[in-house]
Formats: sequence, C-alpha cells, structure tokens
Amino acid sequence: MSENPMTIPPMTGPEPNQGPMTIRRLPETLVNRIAAGEVIERPAAAVKELVENAIDAGARHIDVDLREGGRSFISVTDDGHGMTAAEIELAIERHATSKLPDDDLVHIVSLGFRGEALPSIGAVSRLTLTSRVNPGNGAGAGEQAWSLAVEGGRRGAVKPAAHPPGTRVEVRDLFYATPARLKFLKTARTEANHALDALQRLAMAHPGVGFTLVEDGRSLLRLAPAEGALAGGALAEGALAGGDLFAARLKRLGAVMSRAFAENALAVDAEREGIRLTGYIGLPTLNRGTARHQYLFVNGRPVRDRLLHGAVRGAYQDFLARNRHPMLALFLELPPESVDINVHPAKAEVRFREPGLVRGLIVGACRHALAAAGHRASTTVAEAALGALRPHSAPPGGYAWPQGGAGGGGTPPRGMAEAAASYHAPLPGLGAAPAARPAGVPETGSDSAPGAAPANPHAYPLGAARAQLHGTYVVAQTADGIVIVDQHAAHERLVYERMKRQLAEGGVARQILLIPEVVELDQPAAERLVARAGELAELGLAIEPFGPGAVVAREVPALLGEVDIQGLLRDLADELAELGETLALRERLEAVCSTMACHGSVRAGRQLNLEEMNALLREMEATPHSGQCNHGRPTYVELKLADIEKLFGRR
Repeated sequence: MSENPMTIPPMTGPEPNQGPMTIRRLPETLVNRIAAGEVIERPAAAVKELVENAIDAGARHIDVDLREGGRSFISVTDDGHGMTAAEIELAIERHATSKLPDDDLVHIVSLGFRGEALPSIGAVSRLTLTSRVNPGNGAGAGEQAWSLAVEGGRRGAVKPAAHPPGTRVEVRDLFYATPARLKFLKTARTEANHALDALQRLAMAHPGVGFTLVEDGRSLLRLAPAEGALAGGALAEGALAGGDLFAARLKRLGAVMSRAFAENALAVDAEREGIRLTGYIGLPTLNRGTARHQYLFVNGRPVRDRLLHGAVRGAYQDFLARNRHPMLALFLELPPESVDINVHPAKAEVRFREPGLVRGLIVGACRHALAAAGHRASTTVAEAALGALRPHSAPPGGYAWPQGGAGGGGTPPRGMAEAAASYHAPLPGLGAAPAARPAGVPETGSDSAPGAAPANPHAYPLGAARAQLHGTYVVAQTADGIVIVDQHAAHERLVYERMKRQLAEGGVARQILLIPEVVELDQPAAERLVARAGELAELGLAIEPFGPGAVVAREVPALLGEVDIQGLLRDLADELAELGETLALRERLEAVCSTMACHGSVRAGRQLNLEEMNALLREMEATPHSGQCNHGRPTYVELKLADIEKLFGRR
C-alpha cells in the first residue's frame, strides 16, 4: 500500500521573494523623507519650525510669505544672528544644532533643539537657505552673505549671495518629493489658516517680536514688537519690574484674540513651589462654543495639553454651562528639569513631573482672579443688547447665549423640592445677614426712609432701583447710565454662593446605604479608586476594595439623593485616569447645589418692593461672581447713557 503525497494548494497573492531577505541600510535621502513625515505634516508645521528657529536666533522682526497656503512657496525672513558659510552647510545636516552646547536634554531653554527642521524640510521640497551674520557676532561678521540650495535631500554648494544681516529660508514645492502627502493637504485657505494659527500662538508668547504674514499678496497678520523690546524680542529688566511685560502681553493678546478679550480679561499671577503662572483669563460672560481660544505656554513654548482643558473646566465649573468655554491665555514658567519637552518631534506636547501641582496652580489662580472680579460682567453683554436694539443690526459675536444647562428649568428630582425649601433664603436684607460689603461701596444712608431709593444713586456701582418691569426685571439708575437686572438669575447666584459657603463650613453629609453596592470594574480602574479612597471619603463617598477588579460603596453624599452608583464610580475611575482628580464627583455635588439654588431663589414674576430691589442690588455688589448665573448667563446688562443717546440720534 503506497502513500499518496499531500497536495499543497497554490499560493495566492504576490509572488514570494526569491531567496532570503537581507537587512540593508536605507539611503540617507529616504531616511530623511521618512523622518520628515513626523516633523512636517503640513505647511503650517514648516512655518512653525522656521519661525521658532528665527526666535531662537534673536530676531526682532519675522516676515512670513505664503503662496497657495504654503503648498508652492513659503518664505521666512528674520533679522537674527545669521550664520556663516560653515554653519549654513552644517545646518542642513540631521541632528545638527547650536542649542544644546552641553548635550543636556534636561535643561533646554530654546524652542528648538532636535536639529531636524531644516533637513526634514529639505528632504521633501526645494529649499534655499540664505544668511548673513549680524555685526558684532564675530570677526568679519556681516561682510558676506551665503546661500545653499537643497532639492529633495540633495544639497548643492555654498555660494556667495546678496542679503541683509539675518536669515531667509525659502521653501518651494513642499512635498513634491513625497506625492502621497500632497493628497492629504486641504484647500489653500485651510492650510493658510493653520499657518496663521501657528504664528499667532508664537506671537502671543513673544510680544517683543514683530510678525507679519502675507498669503498670495493678502496680509493676514501684522504685529509690531512691543515698546521697550530689545534684540531677540526680550524686554528690558526694568520693564519687567515695572509691569510693562503684562501690558505688552495684554496688548498682543488683544491684537490676536480680539479687542473684546483685552477689555474683559482678568490678570493672573500666582506662584507655587517654584512654578509661576501668569496671563489673562476672560470673564465667564465672555465665552465661546469651543475651547480653541484657550492657550497654554510653557517656558515660552506654545503647547497643546489636555491638562489645561481639565483645569480650566474645574476653575469655571461654577460659572459656565458644560457646552460653553472661556477665552484665556496662560503662561507657565518652571525649571526646565520639571518638564519634559522631548516627547514628540513636533514639540507640541509636554509632560510635567508633577501634573497635580500644575493643575492645582491653574485652578486656584483662575478661581482667585474670578473672585476678585466681583459682580463684573463683560462689556460684550451690553454691546449685544445695543446691537439687538439697533434696526437691521445683528448682535456682535462677543457673547453667545447658551441654551439649556443644569438648573435651567424642568422638574427637580424626587426630594429636591423639600431640599430646596430647606435652603430657600429670603431676599438679601430681609431677615438674612448680607455678605461683607466690599471696599468702596458705602452703606445705605440713615436718612433714607424704609422702602425709599438711596438719595445718591451715584454712590453705588449698580445704582439705585427705580422700577420693576414684567415682574422679572429690575431697572436701576447709575451715575452714567442704567442697569437692567434679571432678578431670578441674580438671586440664583446669591443663593448658590451661600450654599457653597455652608457646604465648605459643615462638610458633606453622608448617607449610609442600607445594602452596600458592589461595583465591578477592570483591575486598573478599581486600583485607581481604592488609591484615592481617602479623598473620596472627604466628599462623602466611602468605598472599600472587594476582591480583584471590584469595589463596594457603603456611603454616598446625601446631597445626591438617589444616585446611580455604578455610573458614578465608573465616571470617577475614568476621570482619575484622565486628570488624576476627583472632578466628576465635585461637579455632581455642585450641580445639585446649582439646581437647588435655582429652585430656591426668587422666581420670575414675583413682585418686589423698592427695598427688596435695592437689597438685591447691594447684595450683588458684595457677592463674588454675581455678574453671571450658575450657567454663564449674565445677571445684569449695563447701558451707558452715551450709548442710549446714540440709539435716539442724540449723538
């Protein structure tokens, strides 16, 4: 009996390689093109890298010129230190840089340091580098300019050229050597906008440098260097001590982010354990529908970090609905060894050694600035109101009215009505002690009869009450205009602030579960929760480990009432993984306080006497954050007399 040989089916697909595969070194031009894909993903990335080089070179003026959004032509010209012929030839070598003199990757003080930008750009385009050393940078400085061309990674010879002191980099036909990348580029307008955004971020961080951006002959950006700026965009030490840096920074932020931001920005200046935070944040009533107007700079470097967005959400959670975002620009200065900037080739991400400390500093500094603003609301509220009153005129985009939001109406959960009744506070001045009166706000004159308006409305920021309209709006007269107050929104904020004080003074009451609830999670999530059990207990949530991958909840915050413990713990575990903070539970507690304040405040439609109206105004002046309700809507609109006169053609 013979064995039949096993039949092997024919292979499908491409023919197999003949012979063994051998390892080989890729050509240098191909290596550079592969590496360029990480550093230069679009024209804006090339602009960013070249402008950062110019800033590191001490430039005071940087001019950027684009054609077709940077696809066909990019030019970056600066008046920095410049380069010699030998330095130009070395500059296009991969990992050649002047910014790491001691080969120290820990103490990095420059924007660039990897030595990848120029060789990466040259590998995928036609690049021309022209430079002339500025006078004072060495023997023979400034006598001759030199130029070098690189085409698809193949370099030419260094040749004499005509050029003023400084450097000019021209990039033509970007990605011509990698046609596949061209297919992923967007329209010229979109690519130009990306380049504009990258340049604006660098401009905000360096007010001492002037920037221009021109695209196809159209000027997109023109910023002059700040007064007092020295070579390299620095400011004199005397100017720093005198606060000119803050003034220059605010002027630059206003030019980039909008005039409305400069008019409604709050200064931030805080320091903790060697980390300093400065910058400006917008009033809550100056908000946007996205977080794209939130900027973070670390040691002068614009970065995109999710830590910022989480910290800002925590700082503004009392003042804005979840779908609204404030405008701000924060500048973090910390020792280089406390932050790792060598995370990604594009240098847009960083890692902090102590992220909890950084987040706490951002939250605390922002909340302190918001509290110092008192009852102030943004000027864009009045501008929107005046715009709506003018015929055939739309309100400006400085303020958008958020829709919905917690506490915006509807039926409270079961038991909420009783809780609201227990927290229901009478109108300020009628049986309740008002908050401490801020400096500069006088007491009501003793010669005023009960229920009468103050004799001098000029003495109060929010003026003296004159009338109530439609049972909802209080109209007050000020020294130079009128104020219209939404009585429900205003009193909601006052009650909410009172409830928060009680919560801080008395702690969070707990409710013991009749039957402890076991929640199954994945092992890392359970470990994160158990590791923070002590902090959760301070917020009224008592948990214990219950075997591998599970925890048991024995007590919950009483304010939450009937709560989905399974969902709560899962959200907390996710929050800890993302931010390292128990933000979800705090938000839920404060959301309940907000809802209770809404149902415990004076309702629209209730008639108020003059004494009640004036008491409401005085309490608003003495209460922080009273310029907006708990959801970011303004509590009052102030109209100046000059603006009212314009409506009637008197001016």
